[in-house]
Amino acid sequence: MASLRNFTVLPSLPDPLKNLETIAKNMYWSWNPDFIELFKRIDGNLWTTCGHNPVNFLCNVEQSKLETLAENKSFLYELQRAMEKLKSYNDSPTWFEKVCPRTPKPLIAYFCAEFGIHECLPIYAGGLGILAGDHLKSASDLGVPLVGIGLLYQKGYFRQYLNIDGWQQEVYYDNDFYNMPVELVCKNSGRPLTISVEYPGRCVIAQIWYITIGRVKLYLLDTNLAANAPADRMITSSLYGGDRELRIRQEIMLGIGGLKALAATGITPTVCHMNEGHAAFMALERIRELRSAHNMTFEEAVEATRSGNVFTMHTPVKAGLDEFPVELMDKYFGSYFPHLGINRKKFLALGRILPDDENEPFKMPVLAIRLSNYINGVSKLHGQITREMWGSLWPGVPLSEVPITSITNGTHIKTWLSDETNSLFDRYLGPNWPDEILDRSLWEKVDQIPDEEFWRTHQRCKEQLIVFARKRLKAQMQRRGTYHTELNQAEEVLDPEALTIGFARRFVSYKRGNLLLKDTERLVKLLNNPNRPVQIIFGGKAHPRDTEGKDIIRQIIHFASQQNVRRRIVFLEDYDIDMARFLVRGVDIWLSNPRRPMEASGTSGMKAAINGALNMSTLDGWWCEGYTPDGGWAIGAGEGYKDTDYQDMVESQAIYNMLENEAIPLFYTRSADNLPRAWIRRVKNSIKWIAPRFNTHRMVAEYTRRFYNPAATRWQYLTANDMTKAKSFTQWKSDIMNAWSDLAIKDVIMEAKNGDGNIHINPKKPQLKVGSQLSIRALIKLGKVNPDDISVELYHGLTDTWGNIKNGSSVKMDYKETSGQDGEHWFSGTMACSKTGKHGIAVRILPRHPDMVNPYDLGLILWETQKAVANN
Repeated sequence: MASLRNFTVLPSLPDPLKNLETIAKNMYWSWNPDFIELFKRIDGNLWTTCGHNPVNFLCNVEQSKLETLAENKSFLYELQRAMEKLKSYNDSPTWFEKVCPRTPKPLIAYFCAEFGIHECLPIYAGGLGILAGDHLKSASDLGVPLVGIGLLYQKGYFRQYLNIDGWQQEVYYDNDFYNMPVELVCKNSGRPLTISVEYPGRCVIAQIWYITIGRVKLYLLDTNLAANAPADRMITSSLYGGDRELRIRQEIMLGIGGLKALAATGITPTVCHMNEGHAAFMALERIRELRSAHNMTFEEAVEATRSGNVFTMHTPVKAGLDEFPVELMDKYFGSYFPHLGINRKKFLALGRILPDDENEPFKMPVLAIRLSNYINGVSKLHGQITREMWGSLWPGVPLSEVPITSITNGTHIKTWLSDETNSLFDRYLGPNWPDEILDRSLWEKVDQIPDEEFWRTHQRCKEQLIVFARKRLKAQMQRRGTYHTELNQAEEVLDPEALTIGFARRFVSYKRGNLLLKDTERLVKLLNNPNRPVQIIFGGKAHPRDTEGKDIIRQIIHFASQQNVRRRIVFLEDYDIDMARFLVRGVDIWLSNPRRPMEASGTSGMKAAINGALNMSTLDGWWCEGYTPDGGWAIGAGEGYKDTDYQDMVESQAIYNMLENEAIPLFYTRSADNLPRAWIRRVKNSIKWIAPRFNTHRMVAEYTRRFYNPAATRWQYLTANDMTKAKSFTQWKSDIMNAWSDLAIKDVIMEAKNGDGNIHINPKKPQLKVGSQLSIRALIKLGKVNPDDISVELYHGLTDTWGNIKNGSSVKMDYKETSGQDGEHWFSGTMACSKTGKHGIAVRILPRHPDMVNPYDLGLILWETQKAVANN
């Protein structure tokens, strides 16, 4: 091909309309209805045709229309108001400044493989990306000093369509970055700023784009450059596509390239947050940079790096946990790990559960865990499951003390709330309610909304959903070549007055999208009840290689095509953010029935709840915390099943029973004025409970208080004065590890006391009464270890049938005196016997240092041996 000279043509906005470009390029508009109305006012049909993309929209508005608008005083007034609102938003004091007035201000870098900001930026696949997008929006609203880092995919995620048999097909479309709300980061010369990342035998160049999201910037890397080989241009081609080798290339660019991109733009993060393991290579690059800049050992650089790293896990599903064979790691990191100052074995051990197992693949979650001080799951149940999954990385540590915690996900309320409900909240909660989302007393005002107005608002949203569904269904039928006579049926599907159930999510076997089809005869009766009909709207994609997920969609399509139900059940193709908004805003029940405990969190039910839908879900993910008996329905009681077929039968019957006996009668029981007042009361209860607890403002505030601020403080402390503290702390760790083998628990003596004095404990049948005080003395051989460098503890609690302590707790023992024997010392502690039952108690020793985030990161823990117990 001939050599090309490239240039970009920009819209020619009249001077009075210049601010439209500013508004279009700040995604703040995406969660502010009055900003969106500005674009709709220019040309509503064109706004829809352009996919709600304001940059593309402005490029396609007729110049004559722009010239006319430039003289329209009413429009100019609304434009000025919008600009003043944006300026006020950017300049106003923030939550972060009020609660964290620290200097210097930290900077958090948030790494993620996908970001779901808006449908006009199709660089997301599903829940992980939507959560990441909402995280950035709430960080902006709260003023948290945060930047996002990801990849700018040329084709994004696939677009879905179904063939005539209902089998999912995938198609990819190129993104036109120059007609999207993204901008290139440029040098002073005006040329794009680029970075170089080392790959086997060559360097790959990436240019940096950015998206402005309120106060926050999201930086995205793009390798589709002529300077790169064709295979390297494909690194940022598509999301979750290709083979394992493309995946490792992408994750190198995300992690290593992402950190380099921040450095190139002059950003030095204090805290790095890895949102899933895809970005874990970032931690290696952070180590390499520190070693290079400060002449540090690997261990010293790890200590500093770990102090400022946060890692969030989002799935217990193996397919979602990236791992790479040793051959790929050798190929892509064979020349990299020497820069870390370690050998191949030590490098590969960073990503292995069993460091000496040469056949174990390199696991990205393990790498992130080993190089982070702050680790969490995304719901309380998921935190527990994650501790069970990865607890073996901390040998000897009780499961409840494994240093993985949880911060439950949330949703960005303003993004997902319907315009109608937003206006309703403005009137009854007050115009400043978005600034008071965390105030639980605010949501009590929901009870003040008249039932008539509340119901009318929800019904308008349902009508909009049905109009959307009919249009989408008709377009699907036309594409498949449906007969003209059948197209008219698309205009008749769904009834605005019928109880409407929504089920939309990724189609994968554990989410059980076909669970309602287990008893089709019973389901048909529910759908076609002449007095109390039910209708269901499905949506969602299966991964291109997930044939089981595709078959679930096919089953639904075949069932929905039956003549007796086709007006009551529809599947809408190509689920995206736009469709999700219509669904969560318009349905009456949001159905979710994953197999417990496979759903880490889930957030779609939160979005539906704030819009007036009731959740019906298995007790999994967030719903374990979100469920209240007067605000939704729980499928089952959190039971576990070994036989999944039996589980499906039991839980599908539970859904039918709840619909028949509770949900449907509640919805159709009307007062004299035709209002389902008992239903409305339950919906209001749901909003009052869920809205203040399951939003990303609460979530980001929790990350800030529990992770970001402590991590920033620790990073600044350890890296001050040319890393002095990091180096001295590393030396202490080395010393304690070398001396640990000298430690021994030589003897343990137990005595009990009550009001009458000491009680002898019969070692063959030890029994105490409630109120007794147990006194324990332990003789510890310290060797070269200083008493101040260890914590001697009593670990105690009720025991299970296997004799293991369950939900134990610890009591610190105090140093008392030397025994007179060389290197042996007495420690003592007491505990109250406050509960009846069979108890267990053991003495243990942990390392102790004021700079430790948790006492387990050295992997050192010494328990009282059976010999010591027998001697006692």
